[in-house]
Amino acid sequence: MTKLSDLGPPIFARLRVRAAANEEDQFRICPACGQAVDWGDLRQVIWHEQPGHTKLEIDS
Repeated sequence: MTKLSDLGPPIFARLRVRAAANEEDQFRICPACGQAVDWGDLRQVIWHEQPGHTKLEIDS
């Protein structure tokens, strides 16, 4: 399983339209693997765009 830290340092996204009103708006469920994805972290978004990806191991 790939760890989030293996993808490098965080790449934070700035939404052009609006900032997330609350934390629930920033997270979406990936339809392919069912993992919650932080849309404010481009590493996670790019990972979950890959066909056939596995869940990321989120390390603290």
